[in-house]
Amino acid sequence: MNDPVSDIQSIPVRPTDLGGLRIMRALPRRQRRAVGPWCFFDRFGPLRFSSGTPIDVAPHPHIGLQTVSWLLDGEVIHHDSLGCEALMRAGQLNLMTAGRGIAHSEQTPSIHSGKLDGVQLWVALPVERRAMAPLFDHHAVLPARDFAAGTVTVITGELMGETSPARIFSALVGAEIAFHTRGQLTLPVSREFEHALYVLRGDMQLANRPLDSASLHYLGAGRDELDLSGAAGSRALLLGGVPLPGPLLMWWNFVGSSPEEIAAAREDWIAYRRFGEVKAYRGLRLEAPELASLVSAQRPE
Repeated sequence: MNDPVSDIQSIPVRPTDLGGLRIMRALPRRQRRAVGPWCFFDRFGPLRFSSGTPIDVAPHPHIGLQTVSWLLDGEVIHHDSLGCEALMRAGQLNLMTAGRGIAHSEQTPSIHSGKLDGVQLWVALPVERRAMAPLFDHHAVLPARDFAAGTVTVITGELMGETSPARIFSALVGAEIAFHTRGQLTLPVSREFEHALYVLRGDMQLANRPLDSASLHYLGAGRDELDLSGAAGSRALLLGGVPLPGPLLMWWNFVGSSPEEIAAAREDWIAYRRFGEVKAYRGLRLEAPELASLVSAQRPE
């Protein structure tokens, strides 16, 4: 059985910039390219604003993945090339399945609370699903399980007997753990999954070891439960899934199986093929960068 403390790998996040918005990137990192099929994790906020639009991400393409958007505070509006529009608020889920190709934009709406705090994650689709038709789902209500000191909200997958309505295509879990008062929680998890924890707010401990908020804490596989404790107001994100069976290619906004697949998607975006148009967005779409290199997200041994 894994030692609950010594087997934790704490991987520092990397600050970056997205259109003027400061981002903390937790995946991919050199030390850990993925956690199960979770292959990308950006943390943004918390911030307050009285004018402007902190998020204004122009139309851009995706293939081979699902985008999972989750807010702690604020609002984001999604538009895509399927014609879907969804205003996401805190505690709601926007889930976009790119499949063979989709384009979307994300913006702060004109009427907003002046707050922004959340995460953007990607899930790599299984190889047999990467050519599927694109989909978009918005879930305003997600299942939650109360415990003595707080609440566990199941964003994707199944946990504590609660199953998210989100459409997923591989074995995984994503959940938010919120402590409303200082307390403890023994959280049952699947030993077949590798897991990671990220502290979103406050102070939290795993088996009495403090978990800092500037790192992704990789827990590996082989655990049946997590002994967590937290201060009032603390929140953390739990990610888990069956380890990837092999290498995964990631470049720009694409997940693919070969360099040729990635290059073809780039050429299709440049040539206005495959992805369609985000007609609701007023402005120019993003241009594809030069195809300089492909990053393998192969799971380290």
